[in-house]
Amino acid sequence: MALKHEQDASSYQPHRSVQLALRVLETVARHGVGITDTELGRRTELPADQLAPLLRMLRREGYVRQTADGAYVTGATLDRLSTADGREAALATELQHTLDTLRDTVGAAVYLSRYIDGEVRVTQYAAGPEAPAVNEWVDFRVSAHASAVGKSLLGQLDVNGRRDHLSRHKMARLTSRTITNEKVLLSRLAAQPPTVPVLDLQEYAVGTVCAAVPITAGAAVGCLALSLPVEHAHRLHSAADRLNKGATPVLLSLAI
Repeated sequence: MALKHEQDASSYQPHRSVQLALRVLETVARHGVGITDTELGRRTELPADQLAPLLRMLRREGYVRQTADGAYVTGATLDRLSTADGREAALATELQHTLDTLRDTVGAAVYLSRYIDGEVRVTQYAAGPEAPAVNEWVDFRVSAHASAVGKSLLGQLDVNGRRDHLSRHKMARLTSRTITNEKVLLSRLAAQPPTVPVLDLQEYAVGTVCAAVPITAGAAVGCLALSLPVEHAHRLHSAADRLNKGATPVLLSLAI
């Protein structure tokens, strides 16, 4: 089955959902004794059809909980992530829980990656027998030009940042599909819409297709990615769309 680079832009924007979720959390936190969904809607100026799914997600992730009378108060996850002591460990635990859930939801191995000190780093991932991780046969740090993770991260840098990275890491041909021309790669990165998943169609490894979506929080550049065996390539677009829609909890954890 041949897959092309053309992609349909998703209308879902995780960053917008995170902004709204933070508005809801701040309102709940200001009302320590609890606040009803009706009052939340009034104070956040969110209509019920927007507020209801946000509250479902926040309850599911443990950021809020409901009291016996139905009012919303802050939950255990928010309490853990808002505490300075042990925050890094709590964040790693929360992110791993979210990645495990995403793995099962999209039916693929998922990866959280960041661009740290000029290098591509996969910081956490979730895989399993039914969702095998990609074989890292070439270090991800030197193969950004070929992987969905790398291209997503490079795409979030400015032109000088992209050129600097490529000057330090030679664009080696990993498969027959790998782009090794810097001008071509830079042109594709510049044309990539920010809301559309970046694809790797056997450019990094024969037998594997991948997709990545940006999850930049503040000044930190990051992305969320998935990989599938090529025999499941027909699921790549739908899986990437589900990954994009599932990115909100990851971004929220990083933003708190």
